[in-house]
Amino acid sequence: MSGAINQRESSDYDVVVVVGGIIGLAVAEKLIDSGSSVLLLEREEVASGASGGNAAALAVSDILPLASPGMLKKALKWLVDPLGAFSVVPTDLPWTLPWLIRFLAASRPQSVMRSVEAQADLMDLSRTAMRSMVERLEISHHVRSCGALHLYEDRTVFRDDSENWDLRSEHGIEFSIYKGEELHAFQSNLSPSFTTGVFAPQWQTVSNPRTFCFDILEQLRKRGLEIQHSEVIGITPEPSSVSLTRSEGRRVTGQSVVIAAGPWSNSLAARLGDRIPLTGERGYNMTYPVDALELDRMLVFSQHGFVVTPLVDGLRVGGASEIAGLNRKPNYGRSFAMAKKAKQLLPNLNIEQGEPWMGIRPTTPDTLPVIGFSSGSERVVYACGHGHLGLTQSAATAQLVSELINKTNTSVDMTPFRADRF
Repeated sequence: MSGAINQRESSDYDVVVVVGGIIGLAVAEKLIDSGSSVLLLEREEVASGASGGNAAALAVSDILPLASPGMLKKALKWLVDPLGAFSVVPTDLPWTLPWLIRFLAASRPQSVMRSVEAQADLMDLSRTAMRSMVERLEISHHVRSCGALHLYEDRTVFRDDSENWDLRSEHGIEFSIYKGEELHAFQSNLSPSFTTGVFAPQWQTVSNPRTFCFDILEQLRKRGLEIQHSEVIGITPEPSSVSLTRSEGRRVTGQSVVIAAGPWSNSLAARLGDRIPLTGERGYNMTYPVDALELDRMLVFSQHGFVVTPLVDGLRVGGASEIAGLNRKPNYGRSFAMAKKAKQLLPNLNIEQGEPWMGIRPTTPDTLPVIGFSSGSERVVYACGHGHLGLTQSAATAQLVSELINKTNTSVDMTPFRADRF
């Protein structure tokens, strides 16, 4: 980072983006492409959180919300199974209970269908927007069209889930069903316990999410992006600009500000009068050497709450949803528990040399992101709350943010994504 970038403090940016995960990077790219000068404010290393260590999926077929009918019956199990696919840390309930109540309310059928319709629209945009972004940045080599195989051991569970696949089909999502010997011929190395697989060919992955983010950053620097490392502690909309107060006491202003600060976005939003119910949904993974298992597509173990992704430089076993306070230390027992389960389901998987990781996903109760203006000023735009789908929806979110800032018609109806919907 050059000295000139460190010294620049004047109010001469068209847009200031806070902060530098994949959403912030994609927003910066789209705005720079439209001719804006952009400052990225990041308190740590770019992509140091969930953006750099996620499961690498461009999961465009994943239109169903986390909350679903029957969720209330599962709630007690979350409290007693600390290593389950979806768990709640009981001692953190004073902080997380309000979000959990909203989450259970979002599991009502009518709420679920509203989320599905909005998510499907955003995923349609995500397909084209991501392709356009990687082409503009000349990083298409990072994107792999390998598809994802969703696996079922229990035929009853698959029958119950078939309605969800029918719902995906209604929204133009393609898939093929494999059963019995046909499944095991299609995908080797599976446990004999698997009876059914559903292959979604539109699902893509990136070579490595951290490398993907770093290459975006490198290209954006060449195109004029400025980056400063500082925490934003205050935000003040003014008639013709927005002033940001940084932790060291300095101020910087932009004609517009985009808040893409992940699970910390709600603290900035609260200063503007917006109560956004974000929680830090913690995800875990283990990353193994590339030769840990021969695999050329993503595997989704829905019943167990994790996926296995082949990266260009490794193999990642990741997933889980842990609702806990933002400052709680990682429970890497979850990572090792997933690895042990993955070994049972993929007997040839070598789990001797894994590296555990935890990242915090910013998640809303209805699984939809918050994309839209602050109630305090149309010079402040939110782009947060993407949960598991930040990488998938990053370029689409960037397109919508650019359209909002430039006052042009938006590519989708923005009503479901408004901050004041809660």
